[in-house]
Amino acid sequence: MDSALLVVTALVILALAFDYINGFHDAANSIATVVSTRVLTPGQAVIWAAFFNFVAAFTFGTAVAKTVGSGMVDLKVVTFAVIGAGLTGAIVWNLITWYFGLPTSSSHALFGGYGGAAVAKAGLPAILWSGWTKTLVFIVVAPLVGMFVGLATMTATFWIFRRTSPARVDQLFRKLQLLSAALFSLMHGANDAQKTMGIITGVLFTAGYISTFDVPIWVVLAAHLAIGLGTLSGGWRIVRTMGTKITKLAPVGGFAAETGAAVAILIATVMGIGISTTHTITGSIVGVGATRRLSAVRWGVAGRIVWAWVLTIPAAAFVGASTYWVLSVFGAR
Repeated sequence: MDSALLVVTALVILALAFDYINGFHDAANSIATVVSTRVLTPGQAVIWAAFFNFVAAFTFGTAVAKTVGSGMVDLKVVTFAVIGAGLTGAIVWNLITWYFGLPTSSSHALFGGYGGAAVAKAGLPAILWSGWTKTLVFIVVAPLVGMFVGLATMTATFWIFRRTSPARVDQLFRKLQLLSAALFSLMHGANDAQKTMGIITGVLFTAGYISTFDVPIWVVLAAHLAIGLGTLSGGWRIVRTMGTKITKLAPVGGFAAETGAAVAILIATVMGIGISTTHTITGSIVGVGATRRLSAVRWGVAGRIVWAWVLTIPAAAFVGASTYWVLSVFGAR
């Protein structure tokens, strides 16, 4: 095996490792509500979510992958060292926030790490601001859409079932929450796995193995398999934060939260925008909790989560840039 092929193989493995970590870091997004409402056991929930993470490979194309791989950083400055340093920045920040049980965005960690490494190599001209603008706007828009749809779904449900006994409502939505959890997991896989596809395709393009920035089918399947396996392993520290610390959920609330988040992610995926599924489901959970009363939301916990969101891109960028500088000392450019 020649040295170039060895480097490409190592970077593909590193990208899939990030995808796997993305899965277990963000497993809470898919399963926290359905576990906290006791509709499924933790074991059942991760199997359910992982299955739909993988099925998403056959649904929504690769528009997000192309945005991430070629729309955020100038491909002229992308080298193996930039890609490797960017992935390292994302992985390190994901592991730190997982350890502290903070539901931060794996997507933004990847954007930050990749962007930081590119800037370390070529300065700010390496950044394609048109791609970043959509991502930065959706940092705010995605949780607000999730919050609005979650709140609206919950309000509409209260009105529609206002004359139905709580026991019957609970029984119905225990079944419906299986569908909403499946829909959210499908959208989680459809949006998040594409970010890894974009990075791997960037590796192949940089190495000259493909002449146009089109995602090979094996990359699609590998990325969805990796994120599904990561979800299957679960991220229990974050499940507790998402499922119980922000607000207390019943099955009807879990259904509304998952539906609101899935709608927001669907909109972004169709538009080819890589967004944070973590931000979206968190916003949706807050919206559902607020339908009871504002004090039902633990705003202190929500505030700490928001601070972690704010820090994600610059922190991952710092790690990515630092990793690139270390690699450059050893001759990797």
